[in-house]
Amino acid sequence: MEILALTVDLDDTLWPVMPALEQADRDLDAYLHQHHPDVARRWPIPAMRELRAQVAIERADLAHDFTTQRHITMQRAFAACGLDDVPLQALWDVYFTARNRVELYPDALPALERIARRYPVASLTNGNADLELVGIRAHFAFHICARDTGVAKPDKRIFHAAADLLNVSPQNILHVGDDAELDVVGARAAGLRTAWINRERALWPQALGTAPDLDLPDLAALAAWLEA
Repeated sequence: MEILALTVDLDDTLWPVMPALEQADRDLDAYLHQHHPDVARRWPIPAMRELRAQVAIERADLAHDFTTQRHITMQRAFAACGLDDVPLQALWDVYFTARNRVELYPDALPALERIARRYPVASLTNGNADLELVGIRAHFAFHICARDTGVAKPDKRIFHAAADLLNVSPQNILHVGDDAELDVVGARAAGLRTAWINRERALWPQALGTAPDLDLPDLAALAAWLEA
């Protein structure tokens, strides 16, 4: 295959996302206890997570926009306490700062540096990670996220939006990601080549059809394959 550019997923491809999300919940809870104790008592972390999940179900039209879903969650939490004045920006700043305090996999940054020296790379994510806050923006030519695009993986349109920005035909783009369905199946349906970052060395789910072009244990293996 002739690869001229790459698109790379972020969460659980470059870093494990759950530790950051859990810390973000704790930081937000601490902020509420300090500044809005009534809300904190009414909405401890498990209850806030349930509310967030309920918002996601009710607002399926915002499946591409985790940020707005979380804003709605906070508005509902305050409203349930009889409060209409929601300090949304302050709450979001607390959450978003912690959400982007991620710890990259040991192989991720060295591999990304090697790859970006040879190819244009675009990040392609359903999440709301901020490359500037994470500290890796310099390694990416473009950042494509579901919120800005209006559709989320595995929708073909988000992959095609990346191809348009990169000015490269889909068949010459290698999409790299950890999620078998969102990344591999979605990218393949959009005409891209696929690299599954399969850190657990799981078997490819046969129900998802054709296996990815590359099944790799980490990003170091990807960088080595591209260099070879």
